[in-house]
Amino acid sequence: MKSTEPVCQYELKAARDAMEVIQGKWRIPIVISLTYGTKRFGEIHRDIPDISPKMLSQELKALEENKLITRTLHDSMPVTVEYALTPLGMSLRELLNELRNWGKHFRDEIVGK
Repeated sequence: MKSTEPVCQYELKAARDAMEVIQGKWRIPIVISLTYGTKRFGEIHRDIPDISPKMLSQELKALEENKLITRTLHDSMPVTVEYALTPLGMSLRELLNELRNWGKHFRDEIVGK
């Protein structure tokens, strides 16, 4: 019998990599907010009112470092900064849809309607 251990280890590492990028309480909500289009900091904050401005700033930087979002500085008065999903960030849409579907199923089955 052929060992599947290397394949399993590769799959586990890939899943850990993905979880590392989207981990935490705020990154998925931020990405979901940006699936609706390019937004400024205040617009994202209005979508996710429970997040502090400091935490939002930190999470936006982390998402940018992981190439899921872009930060565009517009030379205007006052200076405007916009955030948008990159193609890599947009590739999360299907995963997020499945996550929402599973969450609805979980809520119906466990939490109750």
